[in-house]
Order: sequence, then C-alpha cells, then structure tokens
Amino acid sequence: MSQWHPSSWRELPILQQPTYKDQQSLKDVEQKLSTYPPLVFAEETRALYSELGEVSQGRGFLLQGGDCAESFAEFNAPKIRDTFKVILQMAVVLTFSGRCPVTKVARMAGQYAKPRSADFETINGVEYPSYRGDIINSFELSQEAREPDPTRMLDAYYRSSSTLNLLRAFAQGGLADLNQVNRWNMTFVENNPLKERYQDVAYRIQDALAFMDIVGINAKNHPPLHETTLFTSHEALLLNYEQALTRVDTLTGKWYNCSAHMLWIGERTRQLDHAHVEFFKGIHNPIGVKVGPTMDEDELIRLIDALNPDNDPGRLTFITRMGVNNLEKNLPRLLKRVKDEGRHVVWSSDPMHGNTKKASSGYKTRNFDDILGEIQQFFAAHRAEGTHAGGIHLEMTGQHVTECTGGAYKISDEDLAECYQTQCDPRLNADQVLELAFLVADHLKSGL
Repeated sequence: MSQWHPSSWRELPILQQPTYKDQQSLKDVEQKLSTYPPLVFAEETRALYSELGEVSQGRGFLLQGGDCAESFAEFNAPKIRDTFKVILQMAVVLTFSGRCPVTKVARMAGQYAKPRSADFETINGVEYPSYRGDIINSFELSQEAREPDPTRMLDAYYRSSSTLNLLRAFAQGGLADLNQVNRWNMTFVENNPLKERYQDVAYRIQDALAFMDIVGINAKNHPPLHETTLFTSHEALLLNYEQALTRVDTLTGKWYNCSAHMLWIGERTRQLDHAHVEFFKGIHNPIGVKVGPTMDEDELIRLIDALNPDNDPGRLTFITRMGVNNLEKNLPRLLKRVKDEGRHVVWSSDPMHGNTKKASSGYKTRNFDDILGEIQQFFAAHRAEGTHAGGIHLEMTGQHVTECTGGAYKISDEDLAECYQTQCDPRLNADQVLELAFLVADHLKSGL
C-alpha cells in the first residue's frame, strides 16, 4: 500500500457499499461535501479521546446509544429532545447510583447507513434492492425509491448538522442543568414501576446541590452543574461520505473525520485487508470495532496492531456483540489475550445484535432478559479476568415504542404491533433503558 491518504481505501476491496448508476452525480456530491463546513471539530474529538483514555484505565464508563438507523421522515426536534433526555437520565443513574464518571456518546447526527445481509429482498413476491439506510436509498417500497441516490448524502449532512446544532443547544442551554433533574421526567416515568427509585436519585441529587450551594458551589461558578457534554457517533459505512468530511486539523496537522466525534467499523466490514480498516488507520478520532463470537484472538491482536499501533489509551474501543448464548464461551479468551499483551482498549457491550429473533407475531424483536443476560455475563467475564467492563452500546429511543419484549412492563409478542416503528432493527424504549440503567449501575457499584 502507498502512504495513507483519505482516498487510499479506494485501492482495496470493499463490502456493503451501494452501486450508484450515476457516477458523475456521485463525484459532484463528493466534491460539494468536501467544501462544506465540518460537523464536529478536532478539539471536541480530542476531548472524547481523553475521556475514553480514562475509561480504558478503569476510571470511567462509556454510555453509547441511539437509533438503529436515523430516519429522514422522523427527523424532528421532539424526537431528538426525547433521546437526549433519556441519555441524560441514564447517565445520572449510572453516575449517581453506580458512582462512576460517565462519558455520553449518542448514535445520532449521522447514523444513516446500515449494512444488510443481502443486496435484494423479496416482499409479497416482488424483489427490491435492500434498504441500506436513508443516506443511500429510501425505505419506501418501490423500485425507484430503492435505487441508491448519491444526493441523499447531502440530505444526511443537512440533517446531521441540524441535529448537532440542537444537541449542542440542549447540552449548553440549561436543559441539562442538574437542578432540573426532576423536570427531565417524561410522561413514561409517571407510570414506570421504577418511578420511586428514579425520584429517590433525583431528590438525593437535589439535596446534594442544596448543600453545595450553601458552601458556594453552584451553576453560576461551576458550569458542569448547568451543562453537559454529549458526543456523537455512527458506523462509518459509506466511505464516499466519510472521506468527503475528513479534514486536516490546522493545529496538529493530523487527519480527523469531521462527520462525528467517534466512528466504528461493523462486524461485516472489519477485514484487515479491506477498505474500512484502511480508512480508519489514518484518522485520529477515537474508533470502535464490533466484535462477534467468531473473532479469533490472533485476528483481534492484528486489528489492534493496525488501528492502534502506538497502544494509545482512548484510541480503540471493542464493542462486543456475541449474544447471550455465546458470550460466556468466547469473550474470556479475548479478554485474556488482550490483557496478557498489555494492550489498552475500552471494552463495551452491545447486547442488542446477538439477541435478535423473530417473534411469533412475525416481528423482528429482542427480549429484555436476553439483553440484560448478556450485560450480566459481560460484567462477570471482566470480574473473572480482572479487566474493566467499560461501557454499553444500545439501540434505543426516547419514545415509548413496542419493539423489544419484556422489561418491567412485560411487553409481549402480541404487544409489538401496538407501536412498532423501526425501519431496521428493534430498539429498547425509554422505560426499558431506564430500567437497564439501574441494573447496570448495580454492577458498577459492586465493582468498586
């Protein structure tokens, strides 16, 4: 391979990419995007890198969550606000009840592309190109709508920019003020079986803030009480888009991808000699790699060598997605090998993708107990190996959808049709993620 450049990935094999019929339109879009302002800035990205470095050393916890795939049709302020609020609620529970600093990273403002198991799907006897996310084609069921359209990258950029603008306003404009912790409650909290436990946390925070105010520490002189930091992330699947938003930082001379603070490579595209790994080698963002049950220990070390040759804490996060029936026999061997070689990584659990199944009602779903079971096994494996369980990675929403069964409300297979809205994979709803946060906090607390 020649020296790394944002376009050097084009010299290698690549998977999970659309075939654009209009190549001139594709070039025009790439050129236009390359002149647009960055969505995030290198200094912000370095701040996340630093926080993840702390997590890798056992001094923090990564909370990463958001939609399976963002939708152009559901792009609106209330939806963004609700996801922001539920991430805040989870972080408060994890920080206060789990007694652990939490780094908040949203799967938002760019999670518009999705890998698929096949290029085509048959629906009602008709074959259509597979839906690959709104940045590529439309969910609408017609041959024309399913045709990959490069101009959709521009639509994704505009929506990502607007989402980031709103998230920054929420984070810095007072919505995240800890004095408002009770007002973060949405209507679901009123009927949630965990209502009393959440309100107890909120009241204890308010008591602590009242004491701090008496001794002169308040939001006026201590901004972290009034505002928060929320980073963004997505799977960097569509490299035409990612290359166009990769820029040189004028302060350091290093390349940064400016479409998000953190990017990850999926389970289907992490081949060492392929384009995605090549692209990730040269950007200086913190990066993630999805790790399934078939991952070989030697391959894992080769990935570390390729993506984090300097063994820099905060650079690399392994997001394990093994399934409740596979984690116990596969994760420990990987933890041991990485620990024995002294490699610095963040270990995060994605308990969603390995636990997807088809319900009796025909809907694709995930069961809350399976999700929780994988997280519990994740913590147990780390305790046994003496390593740090560094985070969770969830497909979730701040709305009251019915896509995953189980949880405190005991959503059944028959309930799924009530509010099944996902365009891709099933998401935990706001009630389920709050419940999960308390259970994860218990594990964090017991590990102190």
